[in-house]
Amino acid sequence: MSLHLEATVADRGVDVSLDIGAHKVVAILGPNGAGKSTVLAAIAGVVRPDTGRAILGDDVLFDVAAGTWQPAYARGTALLAQDPLLFPHLDALDNVAFGPRSAGRTRAQSRATAMTWLAEVDAAELAGRRPSELSGGQAQRIAVARALAAEPRLLLLDEPMAALDITVVPAMRQVLRRVLADRTAVIVTHDVLDALLLADRVVVMEAGRIVESGPTRDVLARPRSAFGANIAGLNLVRGRVEGGAVRTPEGLVVSGLSDEELAPDATALAVFSPSAVSIFLQRPAGSPRNVIAATVTELEPRGAQVRVRAGAISADVTAPVVAELDLAPGAGVFLAVKASEVAIYGA
Repeated sequence: MSLHLEATVADRGVDVSLDIGAHKVVAILGPNGAGKSTVLAAIAGVVRPDTGRAILGDDVLFDVAAGTWQPAYARGTALLAQDPLLFPHLDALDNVAFGPRSAGRTRAQSRATAMTWLAEVDAAELAGRRPSELSGGQAQRIAVARALAAEPRLLLLDEPMAALDITVVPAMRQVLRRVLADRTAVIVTHDVLDALLLADRVVVMEAGRIVESGPTRDVLARPRSAFGANIAGLNLVRGRVEGGAVRTPEGLVVSGLSDEELAPDATALAVFSPSAVSIFLQRPAGSPRNVIAATVTELEPRGAQVRVRAGAISADVTAPVVAELDLAPGAGVFLAVKASEVAIYGA
């Protein structure tokens, strides 16, 4: 079931246009306050946009100009949030059976459907438990089963794993990967693994606008926004084309390689991995490379490596290097990256 959405929610600063193909999963990424949850709420009928329209398949969910507004319960959508919101007085079986029962099926039919979905999310043995007897991961599995038992045409997931213990997230991700196959869904997440494992396409939002979108691996491999680069773990420098380099408004020049024809003075991006950045205390000489003077602002341990942030650039180095250079916030350094490690492409 395809979705077309145009929506403006003025008091939240959101103005988006979005198309999702049938049986596709789209991940919406972006910083806190970007408007991601507002987009889901507008589709679900929880928030009424000031302008715009939404069409699910051939069904108009809302059209502000035409005065059309379908209530949330009639839209054929299911919204799954961080909190499972299970009915505390019902056991897991009857929580999941609630949707089919509300649609007019008999108690026996509804419970049979519920058991099917409980088995699908590996929770059949939890059928007789009340929500108070479930762990966070178990409750979220029941919530997924309840959403799917209602047979929604579109599944909306708003940070469904954010409140879970980190130890149960991988198993929950595999459950979602299985049940989202051949479904149309939108998932809001901050986790790049959710996007990689669950989504066909990625949409990146910043300040209420969509700043980039495309196939998941393309967006993460060639990000065009600061947040996209950050979640992909890459450095991104935006500026104007100057020869074989990108010059920022602040005067920083980053040389690199490009596989596309870029017009002089066109807006472009220079992208490179933190692992390609070397750190020196004195300006290095030798082979042609970009050298950037910067001040260390943060050090973040990452397993066997340490991510050193210096201004807008990150470098991944080993702990012995940090100790040898005596790196700490406030230290002045020179960051070096070979031009051959920098990809330049149009913004």
